[in-house]
Amino acid sequence: MRLVGPSIPKITTSLHAEELADFIKRIERGRYIVLFAPRQTGKTSFFRNALTTLEDERDTYFPIHLNFEGYVDSDADTFYRSLGKEICKEIKKVFQKRREDPSGRLTSYLANTQITEPVSMREFFENLGNLLEDQRFVMIIDEFDSIPRDALRGFLHSFRQIYLSGRERCPHSIGIVGVRNITQLNYDRFISPFNIQDEFKLPNFTLEQVEELFSQYTDEVGQPFTSETIEAIHKQTAGQPVLVNRFGQILTEELDIPKNEPITMKHFSEAHVQLLRGRSTNIEHLVTNIRRDRRFEALLMKIASYDEGVDFNLDSDIINELATYGVIAEGADGMCEIVNPIYQYRIIRVFKPIVNGLEQEYLPEDNREGFEDYLTPDGEIRMTALLDNFRDFIARVGFKILQVPDTPQEYVGQHLLFAYLEQFVQIVDGSMYLEVQTGRGRMDLLILHRNQKYIVETKIWGGDSRYQTGKTQLAAYVRSEGIEEGYYVVFDHRDTPESPMETETIDGLTIRSYVIPVIQERPSNEN
Repeated sequence: MRLVGPSIPKITTSLHAEELADFIKRIERGRYIVLFAPRQTGKTSFFRNALTTLEDERDTYFPIHLNFEGYVDSDADTFYRSLGKEICKEIKKVFQKRREDPSGRLTSYLANTQITEPVSMREFFENLGNLLEDQRFVMIIDEFDSIPRDALRGFLHSFRQIYLSGRERCPHSIGIVGVRNITQLNYDRFISPFNIQDEFKLPNFTLEQVEELFSQYTDEVGQPFTSETIEAIHKQTAGQPVLVNRFGQILTEELDIPKNEPITMKHFSEAHVQLLRGRSTNIEHLVTNIRRDRRFEALLMKIASYDEGVDFNLDSDIINELATYGVIAEGADGMCEIVNPIYQYRIIRVFKPIVNGLEQEYLPEDNREGFEDYLTPDGEIRMTALLDNFRDFIARVGFKILQVPDTPQEYVGQHLLFAYLEQFVQIVDGSMYLEVQTGRGRMDLLILHRNQKYIVETKIWGGDSRYQTGKTQLAAYVRSEGIEEGYYVVFDHRDTPESPMETETIDGLTIRSYVIPVIQERPSNEN
């Protein structure tokens, strides 16, 4: 069984059984339902599963599926004429699938009737309902927000009239699937038939559902996943369906793991590197969307770096757009959160300069073996020495950090630390990823090398109280990962920063902290 492609509908139906039952009940009640969510989140597969479920009740329902993506550059006239043909084509497909023939009256009607504008569309559906007799016509419309803007108002007005016409209406129920909602399409939601009460939300997978997903594979193939591996997949994806399935595809198809071996954390790390550094449709969408506006960088880095957070205010165009793209969401405290650690890692890589101009100064002049100087003879990372050198590197380059291209000064320290550690782990054949506890206010970098874990937490100075609290938070995280020490790097942008470096024992664990001053301006005596 594949974990992607053709098997997605089967898996999604199983894992979203409760949501599917809720959706079918709304259809039974004749609701006009909307689901607007980012692309590559599993919503299209879910709605196709709903169509399959309805098809099993063919004596009651006649469901069809439409896709408006091809109309994005069309005008209203082209849209309506093509829409009529597409509806007729989909109706014929249903009869073919059922191995049935439409009535002569219906065949004649479909052959001789055209939709040219909203009124003729409304009349078309009224007559279609009579010709389908006792079957309730249901439409699922995918990529709805590609509808031509000059067709939108009349389209929705017509369906409002149909919706209000009575219980025996055609279509009986409609499901709209898109990225942007109706209000974002500049339409007055108060006169839409797609009432906000019928907005449908498809949640991410829970840990239990991810466990069920992979147990389906194990039952069919016989190859188990360790519980630690499944938990790591859920934590890194936050249950986002497409990312979960992409993990499954890499692990079960692309890594050539013998089927008589369990899939372990070693394999997880290999698959994870592909997601963090490779390309996929989902990641392509993420990268494209966060590059749309240069203002996105400052907001996303602020969400990731500052304890106080950013209010999840959908009246802000920037926040609204990033939420629409599925990059951020509202946390339990009402603040913005980046939706999963994989996205946060890719966001940092997108905004990190390809070349910061300081790479040749990472290491001191007396360094002999490059970054391998920071490995012990047994192959363990000398993390204290590695981070001591980073602190010294920031001091060595001084005002040059202000010259790093295309980087807001406020976040240059974190970009440099990320680039420094990323280069190190690549040279020593390790891996690095983010472990985000809250989706905001901190970046917990977890480095893996020869089955050893090393944790570095980084944030921006927000006062002594938050600095001290951060140590305790880090200690708790270090304990949860089953290791004994952690490293805390805080960048201080104040005019008169302190620069303490201290090693403390907190709850029996070793925490080494660095507060690194970030130069605010070039000295006046420098040319």
